[in-house]
Amino acid sequence: MLKTVNVLWVFSLIGMVSVLEGQTLGGPMHGKVVVCYIGTWATYRPKDGQFDISHLEPSLCTHIVYSFAGLDETTMGIKSLDSWNDIEKDNGNFGYKGIVALKSRYPHLKVTIAIGGWNEGSSKYSAMAETPENRAKFINSVLVFLNLYKFDGLDLDWEYPAKRDGRPIDKANFVSLVKELKEAFEPKGYLLTAAFGAGKETMEAAYDMHKLSRYLDYIHMMCYDYHGTWDGVVGANAPLRGTSEDDVLSVEYSIKYFLANGVSPYKMVLGIPLYGRTFILKEDVQDIEFGRTAVEQTGFKGPFTKEAGFMGYNEICMETTNKSSKWTHFWHDQSATPYLRDGKRIISYDNPRSIAVKVRTAIKYNLGGLMVWSIDTDDFRGLCDKEEPSETYHDFLQHYNHIVEDPIMRKVLKSLHLPDAGRIENLSRRTAYVVANSKLYLRLPEPQYSNYALMHTINEAATLALEEKRILDEMERVTKQNEIGNDPNVATTFSVSLILSVICSFIIILFR
Repeated sequence: MLKTVNVLWVFSLIGMVSVLEGQTLGGPMHGKVVVCYIGTWATYRPKDGQFDISHLEPSLCTHIVYSFAGLDETTMGIKSLDSWNDIEKDNGNFGYKGIVALKSRYPHLKVTIAIGGWNEGSSKYSAMAETPENRAKFINSVLVFLNLYKFDGLDLDWEYPAKRDGRPIDKANFVSLVKELKEAFEPKGYLLTAAFGAGKETMEAAYDMHKLSRYLDYIHMMCYDYHGTWDGVVGANAPLRGTSEDDVLSVEYSIKYFLANGVSPYKMVLGIPLYGRTFILKEDVQDIEFGRTAVEQTGFKGPFTKEAGFMGYNEICMETTNKSSKWTHFWHDQSATPYLRDGKRIISYDNPRSIAVKVRTAIKYNLGGLMVWSIDTDDFRGLCDKEEPSETYHDFLQHYNHIVEDPIMRKVLKSLHLPDAGRIENLSRRTAYVVANSKLYLRLPEPQYSNYALMHTINEAATLALEEKRILDEMERVTKQNEIGNDPNVATTFSVSLILSVICSFIIILFR
């Protein structure tokens, strides 16, 4: 007999696959794109931060983007930025060969090469995109490169057209470049994607979104770096919502801007940061207020990434796993952001709960999937404590408790035909929402993994969010149906319309 409780706690099979010797393996089962960028310089990080291809779990991704290649200013062609790491020569690594070889065991996987990135700047890309001749040189070099190293396509990471020493003409020239690349790629079946800055100023200056959406297979929305020490105040790295109605620096604003400017939602891939931003307060104040509390110009560094103002999730979670640490946990509700404090030190970041919220938002807007920058800063070694499912999926639980007793739910359950939790054969099914005794129950995924906490959260949350959306959509449909049925004016109008339609049809037949 099933106990009547708000939540059914069972071991979930979400994201699990059998790992047998010689067996080919699959990817995420929820049907959404999961794009995993790799910052290949992570191979040079010290100790537990060192990351190479052997640490990858490709079953967590549908696409892997090897980052970055660069642009040769002389030839206008694509080039390796680290030949020792990328190309099998001089006793170096063999990054290109190794990453592409993963496809033989993971046939679901697409592996592409990204060109650009922050350090490459913008000016030489502006020069390359300016003339048909330069664009042709670049495109031909890319075709040779993809064929030589067997990548599945190209990801454009020009940061950014018309900015950072770029020019206003870049906006139109970028469209020409993307269009010509797409035309060259189609006969070969190559993928063409691009990473877009998500700040309002960048979006307006750099991208003719409606046109670019025609030619790109996916647009990777870089919905992070909204705030940092450059603001002079504490802020969320990737806030779900802004601090006010006029605040345009948020994930939801960026999503709505893309949609309003003609981007197809199924081509939009929501970028999620697997890192945080660090701050040092100017004064040791009692309360922290996002957007107001003053900070120093430079934040502190993590032990692996060693970049001022930046810490990977693997560095952050190791700090909090340390039982002797002085970090105090907080949650900023408006931006749906966790943050840590130790005196004058602050870390604003994303944890499993905030990532689950972002995934739920992406599904709400029917986006094509999720992207992470970057997989090498997840807890890939499994050194950190794991969150309880009730904490990770806190927002799903809250909404479940809100809808479970809704009077419309009984009708919804009849039409949805959800699995019956009372039947043994349904206990291991990969479904979160089940029915028992004519009532909806939510069973949360119990952690079945030792590493990659954030990547597992993305895939589990995607499955939860898709099931939840199906239920909510059905609730909306049934509610509207009831409203029409209960409204005498609507019913009368419908009846009159039906009678007039029948009379008109009879007259037409009579006088034909």
